[in-house]
Amino acid sequence: MFSDLAEQLLIREQQGLKRYRSILESPQSTHVTIDGHAYLSFSSNDYLGLASHPVLVQSVCQGAQLYGVGSGASHLVNGHSTAHHLLEEALAQFTGFSEALLFSTGYMANIGVVTALVGRNDAIFADKLNHASLNDAAILSRAQLIRYPHFDLLTLERRLIASKAKRKLIITDAVFSMDGDVAPVENLVKLCNKYNAMLLLDDAHGFGVLGRNGRGILFTSEKRIESVRTALHASNIIYMATLGKAAGVFGAFVAASSEIIATLIQAAKSYIYTTASPPILAHILLKSLQLIEQDNWRRERLFQLIKQLKDAMRTLRWRLLPSNTPIQPLLIGDTKEAMRISQNLKSQGILVPAIRPPTVPRNTARLRISLSASHRDEDIARLASALQNTNAA
Repeated sequence: MFSDLAEQLLIREQQGLKRYRSILESPQSTHVTIDGHAYLSFSSNDYLGLASHPVLVQSVCQGAQLYGVGSGASHLVNGHSTAHHLLEEALAQFTGFSEALLFSTGYMANIGVVTALVGRNDAIFADKLNHASLNDAAILSRAQLIRYPHFDLLTLERRLIASKAKRKLIITDAVFSMDGDVAPVENLVKLCNKYNAMLLLDDAHGFGVLGRNGRGILFTSEKRIESVRTALHASNIIYMATLGKAAGVFGAFVAASSEIIATLIQAAKSYIYTTASPPILAHILLKSLQLIEQDNWRRERLFQLIKQLKDAMRTLRWRLLPSNTPIQPLLIGDTKEAMRISQNLKSQGILVPAIRPPTVPRNTARLRISLSASHRDEDIARLASALQNTNAA
């Protein structure tokens, strides 16, 4: 029945598309040990450098003493602990929503939200470059899936006008994970208000990094904050963010109106039918949230490094895609060439992953340079020099 699997794997390998795992032998940081070798890493999503922060490491022992190490049950049986409850309250307050709900992963959060809120008689409007979790959620919901070209709001509006669906849900990445560009949130909110639609924002890569005190995409400007206040009053924004990137730990959450959160508790299968995450993680995340809010210097440092990287890359024959986030994609084009450059950098002790189809469209393979507030000036200079050497080869 599955005799063609080996052939499919061979084809992937021949096309340069087969993926492999490496073994991380050190704490996550900008300098890591993988498979016995030391590397300078530009490959993690630890944007604020919190994954190995001493305060969070210490809180592991505190949390274990308070809550043990396992939840033992799903949230709706006996696994919803005081730590979970406190974290949900803190996340709701931090993001400005009525309530928040914890999920084990961002993938599970997106699946849970979309399948709980829309179905066969409804329509989903999705940016064509959305994350795979949003795409899968739309398919699983059985709602009509209507995709629009990346950031093409005129096409989106025409399709909203033409739709006769009972419920309309726009789903989009807030920060696009392979491009680093930012969704036009104010205009999306206006379309939702105009056409009685809901908006699901996946801010996995913006939470902790963007906005006032790291509150995310919805708090990046006074104009945006004002438009969001209006939308929050109308209860048509659903905000999802992950807790394993800038927050440095693990998990995800959804923030929304009380009515939507109550609906998710009753109908989101990826929330209901799974063991709750260990309460120790929620305890650690409460500490992480404090650091995110208080340590503005981390974001300031991060954006200094983004400018420094852009300046250092100007003389390369490849170009950085336009991004003002820690995700800085260096567009290569050819898949095998991107793999060659990534391997060349690895031989020089630098980790920068090559991103290939199907993660990105054909002929847009790239190096995804991920910056952290923990990177040093000399780290940027070393990467630029190594790419110059590859450029000249």
